[in-house]
Formats: sequence, structure tokens, C-alpha cells
Amino acid sequence: MSILSLFGGAGANTFQEQLEQIRPKLYRVAFSWSHNAALADDLVQETLIKALKNAGQLRDPALLNGWLFSILANCWRDHFRQHRETEDIDELEDYRCVSETTPEDEHARSQLVSRVWDAVAKLPMGQRQVLTLVDLEEFPYIEVAAILAIPVGTVMSRLCRARQALKTLLKELAPQQSAQVSQIRRII
Repeated sequence: MSILSLFGGAGANTFQEQLEQIRPKLYRVAFSWSHNAALADDLVQETLIKALKNAGQLRDPALLNGWLFSILANCWRDHFRQHRETEDIDELEDYRCVSETTPEDEHARSQLVSRVWDAVAKLPMGQRQVLTLVDLEEFPYIEVAAILAIPVGTVMSRLCRARQALKTLLKELAPQQSAQVSQIRRII
């Protein structure tokens, strides 16, 4: 007997499917906040455990996403209270698929992604949280405010500052173009 069957009989499959669908989103957000794959996994696992234990508290199933992200934000805060880490560890895993793009395209793309991750990692935590929830996960401001337990005005101001800081950081992290282009000569 699965633990989900205790929460609703026939509706348990739907609840389980919803949790399976939202797990990758939870992981992406947790990873963007922590920049640590193992910690992101732990945070998502803890979030889902708390959600299962407190499933009776969710009154409106349509609000499941916001409810789960609120739990994730609380787990993240709890982690900081317990561990007080001072350094972020960037562990970007590079999953490659066979594609029709050239190695140069892939390299340019990976450099761009790396620069964006580095820039996002340099943002203050409050700005990073708001930026990832609004711009990456496309939550409305009101839901972000509820998830992070802050006023909507604070969400908007943090998002504005985060975008401005990100723009500045990306300009600083951009590779410098060399003025000299080397020519390849063919010798016969």
C-alpha cells in the first residue's frame, strides 16, 4: 500500500501524477537557489515529504504549485538556519544530447549559459529567488509574494534590481572581442 493511497483513494493517482510533474520544476528552482545538485535534491525531497505529511492542509488543489513552492522556500530558509553556509558551490552538470548543432554552437551556448549562471549566482539571495520564480518559472508577482512571504511591492522592486544587476553583470562577464582576426594561409 503506498503512502499516497492514504490521502485520497482514487484521487491519490492524480495527486501522485501532479507531484511527479512538478518535481522537475521544484528541482530547477532549488538548484538555481543553491547551485548544488545534492542540496537541491535534498530540498525537493524534504518539500515533497512535508507536502505529503500536510496534504490535508491544501484546501484548493488548483493552488498546489504555489503551495509546494512555499514549502520549498521554507525548506531553503530552514537549511540556512541549520547550516549557515558561506559559500555557494557551482556544480553545473552538462547533459548533452545528440543534435544537429555544431560543436562551435554548443560551445558558444554553454559559455553563454555559464555566464548567465555565474551572473545569477552573484545576485543577492532575495533577488535571485524572485528572479528565478518570476522569469524562469513564470509565476505571477502575487504568487511569488505568497511563496516568499513578502509584499508584492518588494517582489517588484527586487525583480527590477535583479534584472538591472544581471544586465550589468552579464556585460562584465562578456568575453572581450579581439580587434585582430587571424587569416589562415594555404601553402602549396
